Amino acid sequence: MAHGPQPKEVRIAILTVSDTRTEDNDTGGALIEHFAELAGLAVDGRGWVADDAMEIRNVITALLAEPEIDAVITTGGTGIAVRDVTIEAIRPLLSKELDGFGELFRYLSFTEDVGTKAMLSRAAAGTAQGKAVFILPGSRGAVRLAMERLIIPEIRHIVAELRK
Repeated sequence: MAHGPQPKEVRIAILTVSDTRTEDNDTGGALIEHFAELAGLAVDGRGWVADDAMEIRNVITALLAEPEIDAVITTGGTGIAVRDVTIEAIRPLLSKELDGFGELFRYLSFTEDVGTKAMLSRAAAGTAQGKAVFILPGSRGAVRLAMERLIIPEIRHIVAELRK
């Protein structure tokens, strides 16, 4: 379904939230970058931050201040463990939440992948400072699902809407 004029270039930043992932072992962040490049999105940078709410918020705030970035995609820290604070760190920065993203992610996860474990996912998305923000779980399966089924098909439309 055509959504009207789409931006020729969409620039994203990728942030992995983890106490254990580094550039060398970050398979989730690498998979986001892979799918983004396949879809013709420009990856403006990739970073890593520990599971610490203030550190996460500081990095996201800096990324949102970058004028050339259209979207930020995070992976990790969305579960229910004590150290999973990505949602709590980012939610206060969002001006609008895209509830449908989390709802669809959990529905697809339930029907195609993990069954009732999908209820433990707190994947989310929203907008902040005129940019899209996607908050994904850390597993490769979750990243693949979100990128292939939700983000790639809609990111150009979302960015076009935010540029209006």
